[in-house]
Amino acid sequence: PNPNKASFESASGPKPRPLFFEIVEMGKGNIEEHPEPETSDVPETEREEDAVADAANGDDRQDRPGKESFMQAATSQALRPFVIISSSYLLFTITDGAIRMIVLLHAYNKAFSALEVSIMFTLYELAGVFTNLAAGFLGARWGIQFTLIIGLSLQIFSYGLLYGWQDDWTKEQAIIYVTISQMFAGIAKDLTKLGGKTVTKLVTPDEQETKLFKLVSLITGWKNSLKGVGYFLGSALIQVDYFLAIGCMMALVLFAMPWAIVGLDRSLGTAKKKNANWREVFNMDNKNLNWLSLARLFLFASRDFWFEVPLPFFLRSPACDEIGEDFLCSVDDDCTTGAICGAGGFCKNLNSGGGCGGLGVERVVVGAFLGGYIILYGQVQSWTPQLVTGPLNQTPPNKYTEILWGLINCIPTLVMWIVMTWSTAFEDYKLPQMTTWLVCVIVFFAIIFAINSSIHSFLVVNYASKDKVAVSVGFYYMSNAMGRLVGTIGSGLLYSYIGEDFGEYAGTDAVAGLAACFLAGTISSLLAATITVMINDNKAGLKCGCLTIVPAAEDQDTLKEDDAAEASNKTETL
Repeated sequence: PNPNKASFESASGPKPRPLFFEIVEMGKGNIEEHPEPETSDVPETEREEDAVADAANGDDRQDRPGKESFMQAATSQALRPFVIISSSYLLFTITDGAIRMIVLLHAYNKAFSALEVSIMFTLYELAGVFTNLAAGFLGARWGIQFTLIIGLSLQIFSYGLLYGWQDDWTKEQAIIYVTISQMFAGIAKDLTKLGGKTVTKLVTPDEQETKLFKLVSLITGWKNSLKGVGYFLGSALIQVDYFLAIGCMMALVLFAMPWAIVGLDRSLGTAKKKNANWREVFNMDNKNLNWLSLARLFLFASRDFWFEVPLPFFLRSPACDEIGEDFLCSVDDDCTTGAICGAGGFCKNLNSGGGCGGLGVERVVVGAFLGGYIILYGQVQSWTPQLVTGPLNQTPPNKYTEILWGLINCIPTLVMWIVMTWSTAFEDYKLPQMTTWLVCVIVFFAIIFAINSSIHSFLVVNYASKDKVAVSVGFYYMSNAMGRLVGTIGSGLLYSYIGEDFGEYAGTDAVAGLAACFLAGTISSLLAATITVMINDNKAGLKCGCLTIVPAAEDQDTLKEDDAAEASNKTETL
């Protein structure tokens, strides 16, 4: 569950049930429960709430009668599934971020172009499209322990396949092999995610919004930040050795495996009765959720048009004017960062398919840059209700809230396109100014995009609560992966083929390529905001602090009645 949901829901009424629980309860099915006998006169839920409250206040005393410390609550039978599954999921998340950087940076050093690297990630994203659908059925049939163990095992298998990547293979052979290995990583991610996103509900009573639920929701919200840690670790380890990076990540997954095997009940999360069928999943009756799904596709494409492949390639690419036969060398250190000393004794681009004109930084800096973005994104997403929508009187959010922030989402990428196309900082290759522009704009985008993602996370459960979540969930949960797929492939095409070709030693103009990717991201953001207009959610209106931008529907009705009454009075007077 997204941590934003608990905060949004506190102002919007009872929380809707997540996807997995609606799927397994189709036909009046129930989640199997395994209550632990109470060992105190104080009910278990109250004792856990008190323990969490004490921990939040720094009170870990254990001498109160009927009170549990935070550690006692965390190790209780009721919280055991959360502790095991969440720990496994968070460890897995680190390896999920790391595998992207390991593959991308290793491929860059092997002179693969941006388009070729994008192709390597196609099956990873496509696997997310179909696994998101199948994971709920698998969990309902065989339990969360089964999907978690299979997910962790497939992640180990995917990393193991990367050991077989041979230097003497042709590009075609390597692309096919790595693409298949990434497919298993994509399946592993979504199978593991099922447990990570449903375990909170399993340990929380349905009838109340407990302090315990808010605590575990906040902890779960750190998932994106830990993925950012994985980006950094992957790039830092591959800077030392490719095989060392793979081995360390496999060790992290192996560490989580025993706890999942011996510490979880096999029936956890299984359905007692009828499960949903495929026809019910693809029923398209919920129009609001379907429009939101289409908007989400373009929202995530707006990021991946420039983030996943073009940005790290640009960060690695060297300056164009320090490459060629005029720049003699004897060793690589005689050349600018990102370039190597070629066989002819002059400097050339390490990867001409990656273009030139970028910052030319080391791999570990690339990982720190991308990892920092994801960590910031995760933290802003976690605190959006408290720090953004709450103070602006936009909680709970609605369609107008998303339209507003969706339009704001266009600003940073539009600014970056303008700057990279016409600014003297990029035309004259002024490295400090280029770096400043990139850092400031991308930080701004991370904040805005996190707010949009947080609002989407609430809207999907809000709209789905009016109907069975499984009815339209197929389209919605496919939209994330489809958006990333469109953005990833599109970015590879734009970055590789937009911009002047400076020859075999330098490659294409990376500045023009990345600028085109930012423009594509802007258009995608605009499409997402435009599609959101189609959602039928006009009742609450839109506020921005003390200002009312769009009056609530009841206010509009009142205004119409007042106007009608005034017109009637004038008529009577005449």
